[in-house]
Amino acid sequence: MGLTHVTVTLRNLAAEGAGYASDFLVDTGALDCMAPAGALNEAGIAIEGREVYELANGEVVEYPYGFARVSFMGTETVSKVIFGPDNAEPLLGVVALESTGIGVDPVNQTLKRMAAKPLK
Repeated sequence: MGLTHVTVTLRNLAAEGAGYASDFLVDTGALDCMAPAGALNEAGIAIEGREVYELANGEVVEYPYGFARVSFMGTETVSKVIFGPDNAEPLLGVVALESTGIGVDPVNQTLKRMAAKPLK
């Protein structure tokens, strides 16, 4: 998929405070979302654990993660969010996309709402 971006807001689970809003790269190769650690800390999102991830270049790294309310395109879900480096480009992972019923049109490189979420 090409470079598709969408405005996303991450907030803590209690939905307190302004949260963190930015332009996120839609990354269908990533399961989880990622945002700069400093921004997540400021938004009041708590670290819940650590996980090992493989980067696109094959490097294996360990990052802390937490859970956040993820809002975009008029939808909201709760998803795992990686506390990335402070210079990291924010990523919207496929789990958040699918749980909101928003799919990716690879031909037009756009996001589109599914008529219905599959339950089969």
